[in-house]
Amino acid sequence: MDQNHKNYKKTLKACYLGFITQAIAANFAPLLFLKFHMDYGISLGKIAFIPVMFFVTQLIVDVLCAYLADRIGYRKCVVGSELCSAMGLTGLAFLPELLPDPFWGIMISVTIYAIGSGLIEVLGSPIVEACPFEHKEAVMSLLHSFYCWGSVGVILLSTVFFAVFGADSWKWLACIWAVIPLYNIFNFATCPIERLAGDEGGMKTGGLLRVPLFWIAVILMVCAGASELSMAQWASAYAEAALGLSKAIGDLAGPCMFAVTMGISRVIFGKYGDRLDLMKFMIGSGCLCLFCYIITSVSDNPVLGLTGCILCGFSVGIMWPGTISICSKKLSDGGTAMFALLAMAGDLGGAFGPGLVGNITQRFHNDLRKGMLAGCVFPLVLIISLFILRRMRRDKTTDDGKSPAPLC
Repeated sequence: MDQNHKNYKKTLKACYLGFITQAIAANFAPLLFLKFHMDYGISLGKIAFIPVMFFVTQLIVDVLCAYLADRIGYRKCVVGSELCSAMGLTGLAFLPELLPDPFWGIMISVTIYAIGSGLIEVLGSPIVEACPFEHKEAVMSLLHSFYCWGSVGVILLSTVFFAVFGADSWKWLACIWAVIPLYNIFNFATCPIERLAGDEGGMKTGGLLRVPLFWIAVILMVCAGASELSMAQWASAYAEAALGLSKAIGDLAGPCMFAVTMGISRVIFGKYGDRLDLMKFMIGSGCLCLFCYIITSVSDNPVLGLTGCILCGFSVGIMWPGTISICSKKLSDGGTAMFALLAMAGDLGGAFGPGLVGNITQRFHNDLRKGMLAGCVFPLVLIISLFILRRMRRDKTTDDGKSPAPLC
């Protein structure tokens, strides 16, 4: 069928719902961390391994996807991603009760839906990139913002559900959320999916690893993932335990507003990115992120603590799509391998960051402020990496005697 007669809006809808599913997978369980702690007697140190398992699984999927997506086919992979997401969310409602140790029931379920989340994370961007849309940068930025709006929906609707039916009804809600990926299986099975042009004769993994710019991008993605998820995964527990707020208020004012401001940042990038100096914007965002972590770690004032959580969402919003923008422009023939390796780096940060915060928290007698203070290392390294990247561009200008090509 000719491209002009294919319904690529259905492809876009499927990818939107895929990113919403990823938001469900990433944000639903953290809302229940203290519930798991109280109901199942799981220590906060062990609970810290839940996000670690989620992102380590995604990381492994990222590595495998770079080699297998072209062989298996994008369609089979994304259909499988939705199926795994649905199975994992449903399993979360049943496996903790069925297994002798509830912790392992949670971990198995998290692993299953993390496989689905990892697949859509890697394949969603190249699937949209391969579609013949105009203004692809705006379309891509909007795609990534759906993760943010999905996070808002998960947190807001889950909070309303808990307020109406009680937090003990969370297992029913897990099954309800599983309906979205089940429905999206049909969308991905029937929508048009094209092959990414850069995959044919493009750079392989070895070639990418020989490019200095790519290594800086990897460090940026690690720090972006750690900065984002360390705050997002622990914001609900921080609002409850450290600031003394109720669960409903903590969820809405913490992770929900974090996701709102992150989405706003990505929408601004999508609409006005051609008018902004991306490097300065990212450096400024990194400094704001560091400031937010410091506020949350030292302030006893609930208003200041929540302000730090909320503004942190805006500060990290540009990091992930901004880094992808740098690489996709400078390494236009990077292909699926580039998207997969960048996603892998982001997931590596997402796995390590929340785990560090949780373990430092436990070491200091469940003081989450100490955990947040340890999280300052991620935006700090990110800022340093951005200055190195800018210095590399200046050195190239000196060597060539020419103005450097724009990084994005």
